[in-house]
Parts: sequence; C-alpha cells; structure tokens
Amino acid sequence: MENLIYNLKSYLEKLDSYRDKILFIFIKPYWPRKIIPNHITYVRVVISIILFVLLFIFGIKDKTLILSLFIIGVVTDLIDGPVARGTNKVTELGAMLDSTSDRILIIPIAVYALIKFHIWLLAILILVEIANGITALYYKSKEIYLESNIFGKIKMVLMCVVFIVILVIWPNPPPMFFIYILWLTIPLSFLGALVMILELGKRKVNF
Repeated sequence: MENLIYNLKSYLEKLDSYRDKILFIFIKPYWPRKIIPNHITYVRVVISIILFVLLFIFGIKDKTLILSLFIIGVVTDLIDGPVARGTNKVTELGAMLDSTSDRILIIPIAVYALIKFHIWLLAILILVEIANGITALYYKSKEIYLESNIFGKIKMVLMCVVFIVILVIWPNPPPMFFIYILWLTIPLSFLGALVMILELGKRKVNF
C-alpha cells in the first residue's frame, strides 16, 4: 500500500513539474528579482482579507468583483512556487506562508458559496483545514517542518476550479458534479497527511 501511494505521488509530481518547465521560460530570464515569492504570497493574504471584509462585513455580493479578486488570488497561488524555485528563493517560511495563505483564501469563498445549499460539506471542509493548520503548527513547535506535497496541491487546484465555477453561476445552486469534486478533496487531504506521516517516520528512522 505504501509503495502504491509513493508511486502515485511520484507520477503526479512528474506531471506537476511541467508547470515549472513552462513558467520557467518566462521566470528565469525575465522575473524582476526585487519581487520575491513571499511578496506574491502576501498579495494573496491581502486579497483574502479583502474578500472576507467585502462578503461578511460590508455584505457586498457583486459577483464580478468577488470572482475577479478570487481569480487573482488563485493566480498568485499558481506562480509563487515556480517563482521561488525558478529564482532559487525557496524557504521554509515561504512554504509555510503559501499553505497558510491557501487556507485563508479558500475559507471565505467556501462559506459564501456553500453555506446556503451544502452546510455539512462546508463544515467538514473547514474542520479539515483547521486540523491541517493545527497539525502544521504542532510540528512547527517541535521544530519539525512538514512540506506540503502533491496531494495538497491537487486538492487546492480542484477546490479553486470548483469555487470559480460556483461563483460564475451564483446565485444558482452548483451542479452536483462539482459538489462531488469538493467531497473528493477530503480524502485527498487525508492522503496528503498520510504521506507526511510516512515521511516523518522515515526521518526518525534515519536519525
């Protein structure tokens, strides 16, 4: 079973590497070095806060505005990792900020998109993200860094695609196909956590 998981992980990582190869064509020669990857991540955090304020404090439901901000946030998630790798500025802090900002971006949109029609799905998604965040903080307190893996990346991609579709067709309820995809992200989260635990076990054995 463990070998199957690692084989799947390696195959998916190989597919994901093509994103870097394509983006590196622009990033390596042309990316302005003064804009570091963390700057891109901070933009995503700011967008997330703006979305929260617009949706839940001011009650602004302008679909075009919300969708535009969310798509910009998704684009920053698409490029901050390749920028870090392409400019040789990968850091533990940057990776932690990346995964944290992903959660901050997703949660307000998830609440906005699902609370009316799929509250149980929303509750489970939020609980899973909270559990992941607490786990990351716990291991960080033990000075153990668990890097996000390909299963977490796929989960984020699927969630972003689904929420973009939901925002486009809002206020109509989303087709069940997209709701099933969101349910699929839950086992992906657990699969990602399992891989982290297995890798942590290997580290302990090596030490």
